[in-house]
Amino acid sequence: MKAVANEEMVRNAVGDQYDEMAEPPNAEVPRSHKLWPGIDKALREVYDPEIPVNVYELGLIYKIEIKDNEGRGADLDVKMTLTSPHCPVAQEMPGMIQNALFPVDGVDNVDVEIIWEPSWEPSMMAETAKLQLNMFT
Repeated sequence: MKAVANEEMVRNAVGDQYDEMAEPPNAEVPRSHKLWPGIDKALREVYDPEIPVNVYELGLIYKIEIKDNEGRGADLDVKMTLTSPHCPVAQEMPGMIQNALFPVDGVDNVDVEIIWEPSWEPSMMAETAKLQLNMFT
């Protein structure tokens, strides 16, 4: 899949609304948790090699739970999907997510599970991802 616009072009087009538009509509993530800014930033650095949009804005991250451990870092439980069960990086993607999240300050353990229900569809993408890929649902 080829991008028709990069992030900078979309930022210029939508202005101050970019951050709000960069949130996928169905992601169940703990935005109010103190670790969320670091987790969010790390996820936005992980890309599906075939799609020039990060996995978070693509809507592949369905749910993240944070379990705080007394006196230690927090454990993350990530539920995510792929755009297709035949995705060529299906075996590598959980490791890519773990490698991105382990360095986040305060994270102790990361468990990533690929799930297939609900099936991913383009409406799960953030508006910014749709703009970058010229896909409107």
